[in-house]
Amino acid sequence: MVVVPYGPASSPTVAGAIADVSTIGGYFELGIGPIEPGWRPLTDLPVGQRIDDAAARLGTGETRVAASILFQGLAARLWSPVVGVAVAHDLLVDLAPAQVHWSAAPSGPLPLRAERLTGRRVLDAADLAGPVYRTVVSGLLEPLAQAVQEIVRIAPGLLWGNAASSLAGTVRALACERPALAGRATALGRQLLALGVLRGSGDLVEPAPGQPFFVRRSCCLYYRIPGGGKCGDCVLIDADTRREQWALTMRRSRGS
Repeated sequence: MVVVPYGPASSPTVAGAIADVSTIGGYFELGIGPIEPGWRPLTDLPVGQRIDDAAARLGTGETRVAASILFQGLAARLWSPVVGVAVAHDLLVDLAPAQVHWSAAPSGPLPLRAERLTGRRVLDAADLAGPVYRTVVSGLLEPLAQAVQEIVRIAPGLLWGNAASSLAGTVRALACERPALAGRATALGRQLLALGVLRGSGDLVEPAPGQPFFVRRSCCLYYRIPGGGKCGDCVLIDADTRREQWALTMRRSRGS
């Protein structure tokens, strides 16, 4: 007998799962309902204008720095709801750029909305990584990376290092906000980091159980922003400093 790893999930089931993970934080939020005036398809995102806006907000004249930070934020925004629903509900959300709409916001995560979403149930968690990769990386991030690279000269490895870092941030948010899901989130994160353009971008490590941290092999250029510094997963941080930062972060998370 052949076991089919996927089964259809109804729109109400998908909507309920998305509503649940949306409570984790702003990057996980995905509205579902009528598309009102002011919302535009993700395929109509004005990448050049968004880069200029990011440069002005960050106070940098370096377009590639602004492009890097913008891409990393958008990657986190696109990873979070898909990975959250996969980990928390064993669901694959059918998220295509034409289905997702965005609206302008003065700050914070980019607001996202879809009129209706379908999905598939997964019977084995080992089958999640490939479809999640295809949905987020192939379907959403590769077109975005291409649009960025048409505007500014920036290394592909830097962009995919940013995507990997954003994925790791999503995994850590799930582990911190839903500790019971830490193991599943970390396992899926590691599987995704072994695929396609994410392969070799860095390592997801656990200095303590349920406390995943990322060590990347590239730099997002945040240190070049006025008043900026090195991110916690930066390749430029020495090992001793990194361990001290991890210990401080874990103490703070236990305190909260």
